[in-house]
Amino acid sequence: MRFMIIVKATKESEAGVMPDESLLAEMATYHEELAKAGVLLDGSGLQPSSKGWRVRYSGGRTSVIDGPFTETKELVAGYTIIQVKSREEALKWTRRFPNPAIGGKDGEIEVRQFFELEDFGPSEAVDRFREMGVGGAKN
Repeated sequence: MRFMIIVKATKESEAGVMPDESLLAEMATYHEELAKAGVLLDGSGLQPSSKGWRVRYSGGRTSVIDGPFTETKELVAGYTIIQVKSREEALKWTRRFPNPAIGGKDGEIEVRQFFELEDFGPSEAVDRFREMGVGGAKN
């Protein structure tokens, strides 16, 4: 089972304020523990939304909207992806996630489980994803 730990953006992260050394050290320690346990798949911080864009789909048309985006609570500042045996194990790991907010302010993470290809019924499209090695497929 794969889970994404989503670090919610804050005013500071959207302003481009970098975490201090102590927060970076806490995050490094946590991710080292995940790696040693063999459950870490990936993790990284994201640049502020001012350096990003959104693609909106409407009526068969697409439009590009450049950042920044105003609703900080809807934005993602970083992520960690883990692979564990159960929801309970994922919960155990995420309870240990350091507060990601800069300066110890109120912070928030969200945890979401990935769909695995096995969650879908057999189909040609699922087989195509499996051939690409995406969606949790193991080659």
